Amino acid sequence: MDLSKKLIAEFIGTFWLVFAGCGSALISAGFPNLGIGFLGVALAFGLTVLTMAYAIGHISGCHLNPAVSIGLWTANRFETKELIPYIVAQLAGAILGATLLYLIVSGKAGFEIGGFASNGYGKLSPAGYGLTSAFLTEAVLTFMFLFIILGSTSKKAPSALAPVAIGLGLTLIHLVSIPVTNTSVNPARSTAAAIFAENGAITQLWLFWVAPIIGAVIAGIIWRWLGSSED
Repeated sequence: MDLSKKLIAEFIGTFWLVFAGCGSALISAGFPNLGIGFLGVALAFGLTVLTMAYAIGHISGCHLNPAVSIGLWTANRFETKELIPYIVAQLAGAILGATLLYLIVSGKAGFEIGGFASNGYGKLSPAGYGLTSAFLTEAVLTFMFLFIILGSTSKKAPSALAPVAIGLGLTLIHLVSIPVTNTSVNPARSTAAAIFAENGAITQLWLFWVAPIIGAVIAGIIWRWLGSSED
């Protein structure tokens, strides 16, 4: 597949993840009487990945996440020459998604940007969790996310069900970590939201790059040993 087509697919897919996932939190979660709540937001993020996995998985692999690309590269499942272009495309798609969300939500009278579905720890954690808790949560859950991705897309796994496993995996990750960090496991998603947030989230953005990448790299290293005979 031509690299330019892969990058466009990643751009569109990451746009969808941020626009629909963060949009569910900003627009629908707290809507009076009809709000989708905590569970709805978790499911929305899972559905963004599931739908895009079927739509663009055959084109780009549907990474939608710099940590995923780095983890797959570490596991020898992704080419080095495509790594940086993928990350750039993911960041661009995420920022476009956040930009359009900003234009939509700022059109409501009395709306305050506040956290803008951003990620954080300490005062910026939804339930007040500190830096160590946030770091461990993001690293461990990204590790498990990569482990699910690597396992469900291995040659001996039923390929038709891989998007379901990955989407449900991301849903479960959100159910665990929304109270802790508002769930990142994705540096592109965190960057896009932090740009527009008015709560200082940009100053904590480093954690939502470092922790997911560490978790992804560890998963990739372990998978190279554990699943090498299958890939």
